[in-house]
Amino acid sequence: MASTVSGRYISSSEREDIALWRAQDSGVREIARRLGRSPSTISRELRRNASTRTYQLEYKASIAQWHAERRARRPKTAKMVTNDRLRQYVQDKLSGEIITAEGEVVGPEGPAWDGKNKPHRGDREWVTAWSPQQIAKRLPLEFPDDPTMRISHEAIYQALYVESRGGLARKQSWHLRRGRTKRMPRARTRQEAWAHVTAETVLQKRPKEVEDRKIAGHWEGDLIIGLKRSAVATLIERTTRYAILVHLPRQAGYGQIRPTKNGPALAGYGALTMKDALAKSITHLPEQLRRSLTWDRGKELSAHALLTKETGLPVYFADAKSPWQRGSNEHLNGLLRQYFPKGTDLSRWNATEIAAIATAMNNRPRGILGWRTPAEAFADQLRSVQQHTVATTS
Repeated sequence: MASTVSGRYISSSEREDIALWRAQDSGVREIARRLGRSPSTISRELRRNASTRTYQLEYKASIAQWHAERRARRPKTAKMVTNDRLRQYVQDKLSGEIITAEGEVVGPEGPAWDGKNKPHRGDREWVTAWSPQQIAKRLPLEFPDDPTMRISHEAIYQALYVESRGGLARKQSWHLRRGRTKRMPRARTRQEAWAHVTAETVLQKRPKEVEDRKIAGHWEGDLIIGLKRSAVATLIERTTRYAILVHLPRQAGYGQIRPTKNGPALAGYGALTMKDALAKSITHLPEQLRRSLTWDRGKELSAHALLTKETGLPVYFADAKSPWQRGSNEHLNGLLRQYFPKGTDLSRWNATEIAAIATAMNNRPRGILGWRTPAEAFADQLRSVQQHTVATTS
């Protein structure tokens, strides 16, 4: 290993600093702070690469560098290639078959292996496969006296995803919780997921008047997703709990034009399609009832600037993984699952049918409204706006 390596790895010069500071009785966290590393990285380095020829573990830079270079030599033969017993154990735990008391394997066979990610939920096999981490942690408990029956969860993942690592059938990746047949590229994990959320559209910039729900015209919204990339957009007014359901039909060519990266969004809720559908649904409302819209962080609303320009409706995005910041909308979506169960194709319903469901929801009495209906409460707001407009113009 060269003395100058990628910043991902500890270099030879860093090991010299670690040895010097360790001799001066500096703590792990202090050394990590000086090097700009994680304390766990320093702790692991001191534990793995210390000298083992003395009574007490002693960290020396030269010996630590030798240990690191020895471990880094490639290629290495995968442990499961040479250890049949270990490979069979891992394979059995990954298969996760459901077996009756009589030893009979039960459940659907599932589709034929095609090398792609897991199929739709209705086509999957029944599996209770252990995760690679569960397998790796269980081995020392089941084989405490056999050091050959040890493997890390990372080695299991590599055996699944990298054919050259050998040992496991790639179809076993279907039995993992995510069912991915390929690892997510590291570059993709560094991508900015919320690039469409600007500093002006974060929830902290939303007017404070929204919180107490005393002023009508502030909305919350999100998508209900169904099978085959079908969706319905849901809007709810925070004060009256009045709901609007937005029909999102498939675009021309869906199912005929092969999907391409950065190609047209034909499923019905691409950014521009979503913008047009929302604008059409709310522009008939008075301006006083179009004060703000709080949305989930989904990229379907990445054209929010155009929506605001066309409708005058400012858009704000809730924080990531914070559904309680859109509590009314989450509650509405839960109620709508009575009509749109999970695992169904939502594109089967047309705009008229979806509007009928919205009418039914708005005519249910609500305890939060004193057992009035959202339709009645919203009608009161409309009359109030009209009276105010008439009084102002006269």
